Amino acid sequence: MDFLSFDILSITYLVASVTFILGLKMLGHPDTARKGNLIAAAGMGIAIFSTIFLYNEGGVYLSNRLWIFGGLFAGILVGTYAARVVQMTQMPEMVSVFNGMGGACAALIATVEATRHADEPRLKMLAIVAGLIIGTISFSGSIIAWGKLSGKIRDRSFKGQQVISLSLLATIIGIGAYMILGNAPAGTIYLEIALCFVYGVLFVLPIGGADMPVVISLLNSFTGIAAACGGFLYDNKAMLTGGILVGSAGTILTILMCKAMNRSLLNVLIGSFSAKQSGNEEGPEGGHVKEMTLTDAAMMMSYAKKVMIVPGYGLAVAQAQHTCHDLEKVLEEKGVEVKYAIHPVAGRMPGHMNVLLAEADVPYPKLLEMDDANAEFSSTDVVVVLGANDVVNPAAKTNPSSPIYGMPILDVEKAKTIIVNKRTMQTGYAGIQNELFYNPKTSMLFGDAKAVLQQLIAEVKAN
Repeated sequence: MDFLSFDILSITYLVASVTFILGLKMLGHPDTARKGNLIAAAGMGIAIFSTIFLYNEGGVYLSNRLWIFGGLFAGILVGTYAARVVQMTQMPEMVSVFNGMGGACAALIATVEATRHADEPRLKMLAIVAGLIIGTISFSGSIIAWGKLSGKIRDRSFKGQQVISLSLLATIIGIGAYMILGNAPAGTIYLEIALCFVYGVLFVLPIGGADMPVVISLLNSFTGIAAACGGFLYDNKAMLTGGILVGSAGTILTILMCKAMNRSLLNVLIGSFSAKQSGNEEGPEGGHVKEMTLTDAAMMMSYAKKVMIVPGYGLAVAQAQHTCHDLEKVLEEKGVEVKYAIHPVAGRMPGHMNVLLAEADVPYPKLLEMDDANAEFSSTDVVVVLGANDVVNPAAKTNPSSPIYGMPILDVEKAKTIIVNKRTMQTGYAGIQNELFYNPKTSMLFGDAKAVLQQLIAEVKAN
């Protein structure tokens, strides 16, 4: 490689790596997240174009730029269109698809290198095989996650599934070790790909809906690790840094999600989620549901000192985040203190509610994390639950037979009055009935979240 080109290329990779780190840090706060995303994207653009125009091997530059720019143009068109038309309710599905594409790219890179250079040194073969295994599992697992999040695939499990999955994983590792240590037959890599694909499907298929945020963050970390393997393989500092950042951030997020869901990391890695949906789907014996009128709800909120809003997936489905923010402002004009209680796994992906409310320009200080919110419920006059279900279900604390038992929840039952907005009494994503709905302090307000909030705003203004 020409020394001058190599030197400039190394500098651009360093610049790109710095932008990745800076962008990731800025993503940690809603006020700077958009800017951080743009900075990281700019760094990626620098790395891509620097590679296209500056990389050369033995003084020979890339000769297939037309194909490269054709692929870039097609990707830009598809990505831009998808980002513009996607609804907020479909954001988790889009994240899963994009994550799966990253895993597929890493797996394809590993496949090409394995078929072209079967006699690579063992360290390089380790990177190739690791990228192949992790990337393929991430791809097939992410596609199944997309299907489940979009309602196209149901939770599926069968007798002995864990044993089969673990045996399959052991086989995958054994074949991978054979590929690293010796000259495996040419068809071995395709057998490995097929087994990894099947394992990715079996890994995600039985996972219960309440655990989906955990598996999404885990698959995201898989994709990052697979990309880092590619960066090591090509000695590409930018690719290596980006992969490590994504992998480590995804792993940290997975651990935090596990804590929020009361799952151990080992439980996640072996695919032993709460796939078995047991528990009573009926309400408690002797319990009954109480309905409330819009006028009564508006009156109660208008004369409260503190109102806590608990957003959930139903709010996202109704695209009611802006209307919710309008209700918040109307109540504050009447002197009511309004805050939001955010459960870490509310919605269908980590941070779903934070993204939803940030889109509506809700001030970040108003968004209370679970522990902070739980400390304030006892001093809250009215809690308004908007489309949340499993994350406020007391069965997580009281019913050992419930599939969500042990999951930390928002202690909304400690508030003086609870108003729950839902379309129907249908169960949540975990497939169980919510005991909160039968609490004497709870009143139901049925209807589409956006329509109900609009009517509440009118009623509050009239009081």
